[in-house]
Amino acid sequence: MKEQRITTLQLGLHWFAERPGGLDRIYQNLIDALPAVGVDVHGLVAGSSRVEAASNGVVRAFAPPEASLLTRLRSVRREVRRSLKETDPDLVVSHFALYGAPGLDLYKGRPLVSHFQGPWSAETEVERGSAGSSFSALAKTVLEGAVYRRSTRIIVLSSAFRDVLQARFGIPDEVIRLIPGCVDVSRFEIRATRDAARAVFDLPTDRPIVVTVRRLARRMGIEDLIDSFRQVRHTVPDAMLVIVGGGALSGALHKRIDDLGLGDHVKLLGRIEDDKLPLVYRAADLSIVPTVALEGFGLTTIESLATGTPVLVTPVGGLPEAVCGLSPDLVLPNFGANALAAGIIDALRGHLRLPSAEACHAYARSGFDISVKAASTAKVYREAVRVFGERLPGVRTRTKPDEAEIVRRDIARRTR
Repeated sequence: MKEQRITTLQLGLHWFAERPGGLDRIYQNLIDALPAVGVDVHGLVAGSSRVEAASNGVVRAFAPPEASLLTRLRSVRREVRRSLKETDPDLVVSHFALYGAPGLDLYKGRPLVSHFQGPWSAETEVERGSAGSSFSALAKTVLEGAVYRRSTRIIVLSSAFRDVLQARFGIPDEVIRLIPGCVDVSRFEIRATRDAARAVFDLPTDRPIVVTVRRLARRMGIEDLIDSFRQVRHTVPDAMLVIVGGGALSGALHKRIDDLGLGDHVKLLGRIEDDKLPLVYRAADLSIVPTVALEGFGLTTIESLATGTPVLVTPVGGLPEAVCGLSPDLVLPNFGANALAAGIIDALRGHLRLPSAEACHAYARSGFDISVKAASTAKVYREAVRVFGERLPGVRTRTKPDEAEIVRRDIARRTR
């Protein structure tokens, strides 16, 4: 029996082409893939006026990402109200709690599904500590909790983040559904040879290369990875580390490389164009994800495997779940410079049995292609619509008006 089409309002963070990130990649992948499985989409993100044209009219920007927090919150509420009136969706989908919260009282009679990409408040604590944030971790936790408690279903990327959602926000297990991260596997299955890929980035063809594709932030473990090459270079003297990505730590990492005398062994490539991303994985003998905290899944694992390049990961968050089905040997025993160095050395010297390119391809395609995630996500959306209707037949809200008002007042007070 053919499923009836449903319509959704998808509240994202940024448009990927403007501000690349894992959450934004998944959001855009779903925007592109869900219509094929019977889910119509309309979206709102923080972005420029170019978003609507880039998405063929499917997604609108409610405010520039650099606008003040209060401006963004007021704007998303205004645009949510407008979109609900124009499209009358069957459900609302929040990909980022900050932008799902301002309209909580507007989702009348509609289920809310949240994609939990990680605890926003905890990430702030890791990156900035308790100081320097205009929007406190406590306020963020309150706001996140309001959105998740209103949700009929919450989709997580890993069992590790299921545990975080339950421990931090008290969400019952029956509300949570696990759907791993995804990529468009076909765009990573490229024909370029390793030497040809290296030529694109002016990388040597006669040296073993390890690549990491990461935002340059503290919880990503890039400092540890750089430090590990003090050991790697003594055992594999011609090994080279290529770091792809941008972020706040860029200047500090350049200095760290210079101070350690690793200029011939570590290269900061910076941000690259998205269409060149498959090539940078193909250029490597090995990729690595050195995260030290709060990794929900790690899309870079699947991107690397889709190009045929094996990947080593630290035992943090959902990373082991992303690769264990291919080989548990890809999970390092710990994070930190020593564990990273030992794993890289073993892999480059042939002491660690790595899966073949063909096995990597097959693993990525079978379980982590966008088509797989879109079908699973559509199933959860339909479940949410059904359960919401059964629970409250004829009633158009689960959110207490006073709770929504409290959240709005708290946001306004803390962002004056």
